Amino acid sequence: MITESIMTINKKRCPWPSADNRMIRYHDEEWGVPIRDDNKLFEFILLDTFQAGLSWSIILNRRHGFSEAFDKFDPEVIAGYNESKIQSLLLDKGIIRNKLKIKSTVSNARVFLNLQEEYDGFHNYIWEFTNGAPILNNWQQADQIPATSKESDIMSKAFKKAGFKFAGSTICYSIMQAAGLVNDHLVSCFRYPEVQNYRWDNR
Repeated sequence: MITESIMTINKKRCPWPSADNRMIRYHDEEWGVPIRDDNKLFEFILLDTFQAGLSWSIILNRRHGFSEAFDKFDPEVIAGYNESKIQSLLLDKGIIRNKLKIKSTVSNARVFLNLQEEYDGFHNYIWEFTNGAPILNNWQQADQIPATSKESDIMSKAFKKAGFKFAGSTICYSIMQAAGLVNDHLVSCFRYPEVQNYRWDNR
């Protein structure tokens, strides 16, 4: 439970979750955990598309709304959305009602499915950018954590070439952090060794 996570004493965290309950739970349970589940990877792509220009806390607070509106982040369903569905999403108060981001999510789902088929799983495609394993950083201070990396630059170019929208290097790096392609927890954070030793290949 969230309360249990927050009330756990003597645990040093990265500073960015602050006192936000959802952010703390996300930090403690998800952020940086390496995953290979394709639908989960698409969820992060979708959420980071909508995060562009906004804070992650805003998106996280609407995560349930996004899940309900976008058919539990199922790319096969989303790829089939028509103009009527897009118009209904523009009326949905549970999400960020940005027409460009909504339409981009639909086209991104179609690109995602193409890559999923081509590489026998989207996870096989995206993990190529880190040579099949998480990048383990060793940051001491929060201001050392970059917004982009050479890997996210390469990913961004490849994503755009494939047809993804909202695929700048900053967004790609955020996806990498969320999906565990990179461990950007501070070394002083209790999650750093937990994430580093995660049996990621089974996720």
